[in-house]
Amino acid sequence: MSDQFKQDSLEYHKAKGEFDTNGKIGTLITKPCDTEKELAMAYSPGVAFPCLEIEKNIDTAYDYTNKGNLVAVISDGTAVLGLGDIGHLASKPVMEGKAVLFKTFANVDAVDIEVNTKDTEEIIETVARIADTFGGINLEDIKAPKCFEIEERLKEICNVPVFHDDQHGTAVITTAGLINVLEMTDKPVEDLKVVVIGAGASGIACAKMYKQLGVKNITMLDSKGVIHSGRDDLNKYKQEFAFDTPDRTLDDAIKGADMILGLSGPDLVSAEQVKTMAESPIIFACANPIPEIMPPVAKEARPDVIIGTGRSDFPNQVNNVLGFPQIFRGALDVRATKITENMKMAASRALAALAKEPVPEHVKKAHGRDNMEFGPDYIIPSPFDRRVLVYVASAVAQAAIEDGVARVKDFDIEAYKVKLQRLADHLDGKL
Repeated sequence: MSDQFKQDSLEYHKAKGEFDTNGKIGTLITKPCDTEKELAMAYSPGVAFPCLEIEKNIDTAYDYTNKGNLVAVISDGTAVLGLGDIGHLASKPVMEGKAVLFKTFANVDAVDIEVNTKDTEEIIETVARIADTFGGINLEDIKAPKCFEIEERLKEICNVPVFHDDQHGTAVITTAGLINVLEMTDKPVEDLKVVVIGAGASGIACAKMYKQLGVKNITMLDSKGVIHSGRDDLNKYKQEFAFDTPDRTLDDAIKGADMILGLSGPDLVSAEQVKTMAESPIIFACANPIPEIMPPVAKEARPDVIIGTGRSDFPNQVNNVLGFPQIFRGALDVRATKITENMKMAASRALAALAKEPVPEHVKKAHGRDNMEFGPDYIIPSPFDRRVLVYVASAVAQAAIEDGVARVKDFDIEAYKVKLQRLADHLDGKL
């Protein structure tokens, strides 16, 4: 990236005017406080009344506070974007950015919390003690394998949804793409051979979701090669994907594969390797900014390939903003206690369904494309399509109701979709 872009980015994060503040987020006051009566209601003595109602029934905190629209974005800074372990405070610009995306794409308020510890037990204890303040917890940029234990334990302890986006965001979106490719190619899901390059948080979460979809043959690779049953250096999370196979290298694994999921590093997959894949192969090369293989290289090697990357300048972008804001929107609106596997799969199926709908002209314009329709170059919806909010949030909310994890019992899905469309229009500046 250019020196000018670096300077522009640094200036972007600084205050611009006399009453502006540094950083990207602040506090939005939602009630007036301009008269003596309003002051008395906002604080003493009027604030005592909602306090006493909550004392009698803690669920009324959703009625009298911002709990139901508030998410904590929590990190220890050990696995930040492509920067690695840079420390908790150095992760703050990223966590503020996450809060910006929550608000921009789903009108969810979020506050960033950078925890000054790398100790698993201390992180769990810290989050557990503050969780009731929020409607949901978004864990972010915590390295594997401790991120798995932290999420698992907090899901057991907390009364609000706990979601590690680094794991599940990519899983939800690539699963949506896989659902659509299976439909386009008529490949039976149980016959797929899937290769996952990278055994970190995202790789393991994606593989688990593919298994939920029905995939049976998954070969996973870490920095030492294929994960197989003969290895004695695997943690319990990798062991789930260790099986008896003669494959030891990436060359071995890719031969005859139907799908490659790359969550590792740049230029790891060659054109020659892609040539050995099965008919109509799918590749999600998600390393950023340089993917495991560039789309033009993959397509020259295999014209029948369907490929997506994490980049916005190629079709089929795997962008987590298609998932976490809308998933939390749906979970918050039914006051869910957790995010279930069914809720995540509902999000994937909703994204897959939206990709089949006609694309609005303003979305095409945002991408600089004249033609965007369901097919090899459009298997995942655009982040600029506000209908993502309606499709995903409503599907997640309905799944929460069906799974019995929602506090809201009187739920009208059609009325909720209308409400979401109005919110989408408001966020789009139409209302």
